[in-house]
Amino acid sequence: MIIEDKEFGEVIVRKSPLARNIKFSISTSGRLQMSVPQYTSEFLAKRFLTSNRKMIREKLPVKDPREQRARDYQKKQLMKRAKEYLPYRLEYYAKLYGYTYDKCRLSHANTRWGSCSSNRTISLNIGLMKVPEPLRDYVILHELAHLNHMDHSKAFWAEVGSHDRNYKAHEKKLKMFSPGV
Repeated sequence: MIIEDKEFGEVIVRKSPLARNIKFSISTSGRLQMSVPQYTSEFLAKRFLTSNRKMIREKLPVKDPREQRARDYQKKQLMKRAKEYLPYRLEYYAKLYGYTYDKCRLSHANTRWGSCSSNRTISLNIGLMKVPEPLRDYVILHELAHLNHMDHSKAFWAEVGSHDRNYKAHEKKLKMFSPGV
């Protein structure tokens, strides 16, 4: 459930069957988040929010609602561009180097550029659309190499190096960027 609040913007209300109390936190998007017992009504959630405004202002770094909307817009634009680009680039390199994967998934994780699971799903962060193309390609090749080596062994790095001679420089440059949106 989402509660619209003049001061805090969109407040995310998460109902949990395990919750016994109402707790406030900040979501990854910077929004105020309330965890409430499963059968809490919207009326009671709003009342609790109103009665705890001072504590929330003092203890939690809630972002300005305008910043939340700007971030949402940026994320939406990045997702659109990523859908048009990343799956096709992944497919291009997979065919070029003879890899097979089952699924490509786009994410917006705050800490990872990509991942490869044992069920042959490759996840790529939409934040890759903010970095130069050679760094995007490096991440894609890195994740494809994980299809054969699910670790960072010498054999894994040799495989990455056989597709990207400058992978060490690319890895170093990538650390100058943040995957978070």
